[in-house]
Amino acid sequence: MYKERKVGVVVPAYNEEALIRRTLETMPDFVDAIIVVDDHSRDQTSAVTQEVAQDDPRITLIRHPENRGVGGAISTGYIWCREHDIDAAAVMAGDNQMHPDDLPALLDPVVEGRADYSKGNRLVTGEAWQIIPRTRYLGNSMLSFLTKIASGYWHVADSQTGYTVLGKRGLTLLPLESIYPRYGMPNDFLVTCNIYNLRVMDVPVRPVYGEEKSGINMRKIVFTLSLLLIRLFFRRMVQKYIIRDFHPLILFYLFGAFLLLLDLPLLVRFFYLWSIQDQVPEITLLGMLFCTISGMQLLLFAMLFDMEANQHLKGKSD
Repeated sequence: MYKERKVGVVVPAYNEEALIRRTLETMPDFVDAIIVVDDHSRDQTSAVTQEVAQDDPRITLIRHPENRGVGGAISTGYIWCREHDIDAAAVMAGDNQMHPDDLPALLDPVVEGRADYSKGNRLVTGEAWQIIPRTRYLGNSMLSFLTKIASGYWHVADSQTGYTVLGKRGLTLLPLESIYPRYGMPNDFLVTCNIYNLRVMDVPVRPVYGEEKSGINMRKIVFTLSLLLIRLFFRRMVQKYIIRDFHPLILFYLFGAFLLLLDLPLLVRFFYLWSIQDQVPEITLLGMLFCTISGMQLLLFAMLFDMEANQHLKGKSD
């Protein structure tokens, strides 16, 4: 136990026979349960896990009959923790990419009641730029910025890290069976946490990159997740600011988007008149400037209102 709280660690694993042993053997002693979810691996991940489990009774192995993605594996682990009365459920990937010494810092805000969900931040350290591959660093930074807008957690700087701790309130309150199954899981989960008004805290953790091999195509994933984040943004707006409670910021977003969209026909009209009259159509130009400036102002005000509306969901520091 950790500070009188029962701790479980969910270990999603897919083809991790080379690194799963090290991940499990370096697990801190205060962890009460280790739930390895083998997401239909094609190698010896389960066999290695069972071998380590002979010397560590804390380990429970769950095997998926078909591949469900990292989000699906985490969902299975979270449900196990909910059913076994776990107070704090951490997630540590099976590729040994999450330093076990950082786990207490992630657990503290949750077990002390200062946050419902703590999330590691690799980008805040001065080492991140040197350690994390450049493409992944820049891609993570871009996705993290877009996730701020989509999720409403403007203080969360590293949305893509999977090193997290979910408290008992989140385990019992959130629809764990509906967790997004693939690589967009961290982004979708943050949006869900915001809809349910969970307090989230950003916790600095060290970036670890070594023998693990990522199958992620960063260019493809940034495009795919950007489209997902647009859908998640609209989902949060509807769920939080229309269905559950009305907030006028939704009107600022709507009118701001409308004015910026109105720029498109004005732009077409501007170049059409310019081409046939050989002079600048002043009224059209003024209309474009008005729509652009007013639309941007309305969107910025909407973001400011969103930040203020979610300020209370920022976990408290010591």
